[in-house]
Amino acid sequence: MSQPAEQSVPAEPVLLRADEGGVATLTLNRPKQRNSLSGALMEALTAELHRIAEDGTVKAVVLAANGPGFCAGHDLKELTQARQAEDRGRAFFEKTMKQCSTLMQSVMRSPKPVIARVHGIATAAGCQLVASCDLAVAAEEAKFATPGVNIGLFCSTPMVALSRNVTRKHAMEMLLTGEMIPAARAAEMGLVNKVVTADELDAAVHHFADIIASKSGLTVSIGKEAFYHQLEMGVGDAYDYASEVMVRNMLARDAEEGIGAFIEKREPKWEDR
Repeated sequence: MSQPAEQSVPAEPVLLRADEGGVATLTLNRPKQRNSLSGALMEALTAELHRIAEDGTVKAVVLAANGPGFCAGHDLKELTQARQAEDRGRAFFEKTMKQCSTLMQSVMRSPKPVIARVHGIATAAGCQLVASCDLAVAAEEAKFATPGVNIGLFCSTPMVALSRNVTRKHAMEMLLTGEMIPAARAAEMGLVNKVVTADELDAAVHHFADIIASKSGLTVSIGKEAFYHQLEMGVGDAYDYASEVMVRNMLARDAEEGIGAFIEKREPKWEDR
């Protein structure tokens, strides 16, 4: 009698999405690998962020993770395997770094605010991902590091996001020592907004998300884009640019409605236009 063919178990998706109340939660789902950023995970996360950018029902994004840690950075096993190629992995490394840079900029350029929900470790590109988010809430036991210097690979791309979140001295402290810093220290540095107990983490994250979701999506998207754009300008140019943005925003229907509602002492009715 022939034996029945073995059924192949479908692979778990590397990224999960759940929407509720105008908030989309994207969950990194490689728990056994501490959610390291494989090519497949970076591709999935970038694509989902682009979909959310066009989704009018979503006002805010929460970036979370399954398993014992938030994100351990790049998948070092995947990078090491690429060294077997004739070019010693150069083409794969170039593709991976470009893919990572595209992902981080997709977080920053998304018209929807992105909030990191951090537990466990966030190291190397995982720390970069936290720094790229607009807001971050960490559990007390969370730890952060840019430890590349410990393995002969300076965290140069994580440095870009990190140095735009914390002071130069704090960034260099993390980059040069590679040491883990606790959540409380990360908050002091400005890497995260708030530190809470593990039991309070979801509530603290959704406190931010729900407040953002209650605002005009158009207004928030205008403001987020302007915030990052003006950061790269001199003060004079930044004021000129921001003034143009304010005029454009004032002409929007939601600004007219919001100001009218304030004067009339009523709740505004947003139309995101």
